[in-house]
Amino acid sequence: MTQAGDHDHRVFESAAAPVRILVVCWANSARSILAEALFRHLGGDRIEVHSAGIEPAAEANPLALRVLRDAGLPTDGLHPKPISGFLGQTFDYVITVCDDSRGACPTFPGVQESLHWGYADPVKVDGTEDQRLAAFRAVFTGLGTRIHQFLPIADRFAASRSAVELA
Repeated sequence: MTQAGDHDHRVFESAAAPVRILVVCWANSARSILAEALFRHLGGDRIEVHSAGIEPAAEANPLALRVLRDAGLPTDGLHPKPISGFLGQTFDYVITVCDDSRGACPTFPGVQESLHWGYADPVKVDGTEDQRLAAFRAVFTGLGTRIHQFLPIADRFAASRSAVELA
C-alpha cells in the first residue's frame, strides 16, 4: 500500500516490448545522462532508454554522476556515446534536452514522436561547487517531473501498439 505522495513506478506490467527512447544532448555528459538514469529508474522494464551526444564529451560530468548517486540511482554504464552509434536503429521517441542538439539531431526511422525538452546546461554554471551542484540538481528535478508526466503517454503508446499487434 502506498501513502499519499508515494508513487508506484510499476504502473503496468506487460509482456509488450519496451518503449524505446533515445535522449540526445550536445555533449551527452550531463542532461541526457541524468535523463537516461531517471528513465531507467522510473520506467523500469517497460522502457529501454539510451542517451547520445552530437559531439560527445570524453566522460560524464562528475557533478551529474554525484547528483545521481546522492539520489540513490546507479551510475554504472552511464557515459557519453556518439549519436552515430544509434543511426539506423528504431526508437519510439527521440527526446532532445538541449537547444543546440535540437537542430542537429538526425532523423530516426519509425519514430512515434520527436520531442524537445530544453534545459539550460548546468555544466556552464559558474560559482562555488555548491552553486554548480544546485544547477545540476535543478535539472535533475525538472527532468524527473517531466519524465513522471511523460511515462503515462509512453504507457498508452505501448498499449496501443500491443493492441495493434494482437489484431
